Amino acid sequence: MIHLILFGPPGSGKGTQAEKLIAHYQLAHISTGDLFRAETSQKTELGLQALEYMSKGQLVPDAITIGMLRKKVDSMPDVKGVIYDGFPRTAAQAAALDEMLCEKNEEISLLLALDVPEEEIVSRLLNRGLTSGRPDDQNEEIIRKRFQVYLQETAVVYNHYASHGKSKMVNGVGSIEDIFCRLCEQIDPLI
Repeated sequence: MIHLILFGPPGSGKGTQAEKLIAHYQLAHISTGDLFRAETSQKTELGLQALEYMSKGQLVPDAITIGMLRKKVDSMPDVKGVIYDGFPRTAAQAAALDEMLCEKNEEISLLLALDVPEEEIVSRLLNRGLTSGRPDDQNEEIIRKRFQVYLQETAVVYNHYASHGKSKMVNGVGSIEDIFCRLCEQIDPLI
């Protein structure tokens, strides 16, 4: 089974590309945001534990998040692979994910980071803000702050996997199809 992490700043097109990759390679999509919503709404043991932290405005401990990921991965034994969305965001989360996969005799296959210059991100998000209705897509200062937070948070994770030869920077500028082809060039050797 292949395990992919798709990274990119807000507005880099990772949502669009993830959909194309999922369809093309028949992969499962695991979003930590979706996991939290499902587990908390179903009031599972992990969901209730997460709610306890969230209700106090605290971050949910990595052990709970990894528990949710493990449960989700275990529920899909027949998929060809997984794309992780929104996780890991820290070196500790990357190490925890690695440990979880190691227990299953698996590992992260590749981290793909969409490389898009800040000015392009600002332009894309301001354009998206014209129709999305999202206030964070309509304010250049907020967009630039989100871009800087992305760089600070993800650099550590990118470097973690780069130290194992598993991080690839992919040019995220161009047509949707061109970017998709660049991503496929990195994934095809793993299939």
